Amino acid sequence: MLGAISLSAHAQSVALTFDDGPRLESTPLMSPQQRNAALLATLARHRIQAALFVTAGNGADRPEGLSLARAWGQAGHAIGNHTISHLDLHGAAVTLAQYQQELLACDAIIRSSPGYQKWFRYTNLREGNTPEKRDGMRTFLREHAYRNAYVSLDTSDWRFDEQLQKMLKADPQADLAPLKALYLAHLRQRALAYRALSQQLQGRDIAQVMLLHHNLINALWLDDVIAQFKTMGWSIVTPAQAFADPVYQLAPERPVAGQSLLLSMARTLGLGKFEGWERLVDDGDYEMKLLER
Repeated sequence: MLGAISLSAHAQSVALTFDDGPRLESTPLMSPQQRNAALLATLARHRIQAALFVTAGNGADRPEGLSLARAWGQAGHAIGNHTISHLDLHGAAVTLAQYQQELLACDAIIRSSPGYQKWFRYTNLREGNTPEKRDGMRTFLREHAYRNAYVSLDTSDWRFDEQLQKMLKADPQADLAPLKALYLAHLRQRALAYRALSQQLQGRDIAQVMLLHHNLINALWLDDVIAQFKTMGWSIVTPAQAFADPVYQLAPERPVAGQSLLLSMARTLGLGKFEGWERLVDDGDYEMKLLER
């Protein structure tokens, strides 16, 4: 009976997580404060608890940026760690010690924030391009009581955000409707594909953890994103509820670990280029080509 209750709670559910925030860079239409406020207002309107994974060098290492991050915790959202400068652990010049120091430095900045959690989100979802880096980070996280804040439902929202800003800088009155439609279609396609992959790998629906970013496109259209998931019949749960799913205790044994947990599991199990895999790794190329047409 308990198993049935657990599976029912996880069916078609998704938790919202936002990386790289808070950004103090300028964008068209909204100031950093307006973008932050818009994201928080939309989450509050839908009574959703999400998580913000702070890249401190984007703004939280300054008082005006730290106040934006703290606003998330004050609103009931979780605050996680995403390093200082978004180093890539796969970089040949990036040492394990350097990467670990970035985690500790970010922790020192965010640990006093409301909502602080010992959750670490790997930058670029890359867990190390050598067994030494991979295993060294896993040991480091355990020693510091940090959770690997896996993503199961990876998206390329950053690619759409780049295109959005490019369009607005070229023409502040640009028609954004085609881009918005393609963005929502992209998120729907990824959600359904990763749901199908979870059923193939686990024989059930897992509680999905979706990767989004603290950016302009979500400040503008997060309300539409949430509405689409509700129309699809998906429930939105907290990140803590999603991470309680036992699938997030797994650690796929791959020489080059990372990416979506589900995609990493598939490759660990030798599924290779399964049907539809290319749409999970194309960084939105499919939709960008449609937009050009």
